[in-house]
Amino acid sequence: MTVDLPAVAILGTGSMGGAILGGLLSPDVRVEGGIRVTTRTEAKAGPLRRPGVTALATETDPEANRAAVAGARLVVVAVKPAGVPDLLGEVAAALEPGAVVVSVAAGVRIATMEELVPGAVLRAMPNTPALVRRGVTGLAAGPRATEEDLGLARRVFETVGSVLVVPEDRIDAVSAVSGSGPAYVFYLIEELTRTAVRLGFSATEAELLVERTFVGACALLDATGAAPRELRRQVTSPKGTTERAIAELERADLAGLFDRATAAAIARSRELAEG
Repeated sequence: MTVDLPAVAILGTGSMGGAILGGLLSPDVRVEGGIRVTTRTEAKAGPLRRPGVTALATETDPEANRAAVAGARLVVVAVKPAGVPDLLGEVAAALEPGAVVVSVAAGVRIATMEELVPGAVLRAMPNTPALVRRGVTGLAAGPRATEEDLGLARRVFETVGSVLVVPEDRIDAVSAVSGSGPAYVFYLIEELTRTAVRLGFSATEAELLVERTFVGACALLDATGAAPRELRRQVTSPKGTTERAIAELERADLAGLFDRATAAAIARSRELAEG
């Protein structure tokens, strides 16, 4: 089924902005009015240009951001958190009437952004699997946003994966779970790979054993739709080796460790919001 979207601007086309651009360029997505993106340098802007995509570089065109938002129904702000207020102040007067602004910057509150732009504002918290269209995005709408505005933002982020709509007071928790979540998974892979090397496998062998195991386990979870607990039970024979290993993980209070890790991430998000 084809997804039809109005004109979209992406201000800042780094990893996340680039992922969103990739989703919009999917064969099953049609963007009427085109996509406008901005980058800092012409070297980065050049490769992004193609039919339907206008890429502008701020180093060669001081009006790049304002030009990008002209005519755009939805504007994705994908710069670092510290740069969001200045960027919104720069483009506010150039926004189309009724334009929807969606920020993917951690810690920048909707109220802060609403002081700078006249229309609807939403916050989105996508994660890096959006690069391969398997992302999860938490989406929170501000008080000015209508159901239509929320629906539009949702359709945009569904081009790169799944979307969960939450109140803004839960967006920091989304960041701590799914936003930072890929890093937790990669960290587990790193540590299990080191363990495999200590067990006598070469680095190449260890990488094969661990990385393919994680990829395969996630594919199994996705394909079967079974609960993780059930899939774990299928691997864990009574009085077997896996049961003994799981007991060690439980003894180390892995659940408590994740509670403390996510609490630390949420606290940091709130620190960023306070500036």
